[in-house]
Amino acid sequence: MSFIIGILMIALAVHLIVKTESWLSGFGRIAFFERHLGTEGGSRLGYKLLGILIFFIAMLIITGMFEGFMLFILGPLLRLNQ
Repeated sequence: MSFIIGILMIALAVHLIVKTESWLSGFGRIAFFERHLGTEGGSRLGYKLLGILIFFIAMLIITGMFEGFMLFILGPLLRLNQ
């Protein structure tokens, strides 16, 4: 099941990266991206970065490394590592 979810996430990520303009026209500009990532193309860059992040998470899910990665990232904050 995680393989199928990962493949669907990869398809979403690729579509988000390749068809950024259609996402921009559908959802509009995002003020956070415009303010922090540039003047005119901030939202486009933000959508592409979001797509790359989704792709990275999908690869972690497919390979079964998502839980370990989250423990590595959040372990010091939650004090789960003993």
